[in-house]
Amino acid sequence: QVQLVESGGGLVRPGGSLRVSCAASGFIFRSYVMGWFRQAPGKEREFVAAVSWTGGNTYYADSVKGRFTISRDNARNTVNLQLNSLNTEDTAVYYCAADRYVAPMLSGGYLEAWGQGTLVTVSS
Repeated sequence: QVQLVESGGGLVRPGGSLRVSCAASGFIFRSYVMGWFRQAPGKEREFVAAVSWTGGNTYYADSVKGRFTISRDNARNTVNLQLNSLNTEDTAVYYCAADRYVAPMLSGGYLEAWGQGTLVTVSS
């Protein structure tokens, strides 16, 4: 049974940092591209970041480039997203996702697995 479980969300002040994590099980983790998406209140879900199978390639939305860092640990079946220099526009539910290929991750296509999400709130 494929399972993605996010953790690490919470309340943080503008300018602060937070790390969200995703624990994966039920599939061959190293064979999947892993990504993070987010959905802000009243908005559609959007791509945030993705990391290739070995971690050698990373991809970011323009809105988070230089502030967020995605990484993966294939020994522990986890993928992390470090969020720095947060602002109120980063407030959203953050979702972990998995797919065998990069293209659908970047193009908004169908993805094979999704987590339930973790809420990140940026507020003073």
